[in-house]
Amino acid sequence: LLAGGAKEKRYILPSARVLIHQPWGAAQGAAADISIQTKEMLRLREYVNKILVKHTGQSLEKIEKDTDRDFFMTAGEAVKYGIVNEVLQISKK
Repeated sequence: LLAGGAKEKRYILPSARVLIHQPWGAAQGAAADISIQTKEMLRLREYVNKILVKHTGQSLEKIEKDTDRDFFMTAGEAVKYGIVNEVLQISKK
């Protein structure tokens, strides 16, 4: 959602953190149902990774590697990664 915002209007606060990861969930039921749920999770992972590629400019290989496990970023790292465009600076009055 954050990466898919309007270009040049994706902002983050200095103290914010961003986390990207693969979809997760729990499967239960008959073996056939678990197989269906597993296929859907893999399809969803591929779909989300392609969205991140489109909106960040990162390669699919990098996105797949980074989302394999929890991948945390500072606000500045999120700008460099292409998730957001700018860190908002808050003026003290």
